[in-house]
Amino acid sequence: MVIDVGGTSVKVYATTQPGRVKIASGPEMTPEKMVAKVKEATRDWDYSVISIGYPGPVVEGRIIVDPANLGPGWVGFDFESAFDRPVHLINDAAMQAIGSYAGDRMLFLSLGTGLGSAWISDGVLLPLELSHLPYKKGRSFEDYLGVEGMRRRGHRRWQQSVFDVVERFLKGFEPDYVVLGGGNAKLLDELPPCCRLGDNTHAFRGGCRMWDEGFRRLNPRLF
Repeated sequence: MVIDVGGTSVKVYATTQPGRVKIASGPEMTPEKMVAKVKEATRDWDYSVISIGYPGPVVEGRIIVDPANLGPGWVGFDFESAFDRPVHLINDAAMQAIGSYAGDRMLFLSLGTGLGSAWISDGVLLPLELSHLPYKKGRSFEDYLGVEGMRRRGHRRWQQSVFDVVERFLKGFEPDYVVLGGGNAKLLDELPPCCRLGDNTHAFRGGCRMWDEGFRRLNPRLF
């Protein structure tokens, strides 16, 4: 089973199910509530292992900061005991990046509630935290590219900022391609150069790939 935790919703997939379950989240969503709601929604599902994509920094399978858009208590929470299943935990953008990867050097940017980012080169994943780096006028990249930036500045100026930030990152990282994922990527009227449009369902693919033995050999420190 794959659980994609977001600031506005939690999406749940399983290889044994044809569709997904979507659960509303938000500032009141604690890990205990998330587990209870997922268990209730999937009580008839058959699954043996779980991948969780978390909207914040994760180091070697451990959450190190509570999320900005959810409730407290995520740091140190024992998901394996709560679900009574083996669990792989990773940053949500990194999980979607794994599912979006098509070889070579890829930069992944998630345009959603905030700004997620990850880098994969020859199958080796490096989760990034570019969102809070300074960008313009004392604000961060996330302040311009996140959903609040779009609401504050409007769609046209938000899209201009997406193009500008992608151009900067292309020069800085020199990837072979950029994948723009997240719920707001589809709001772009056109894609910047060297970019491909991602899909939120790639999070499901990424969550499954996390259990692949070949991927784990290339990324032993992720879990």
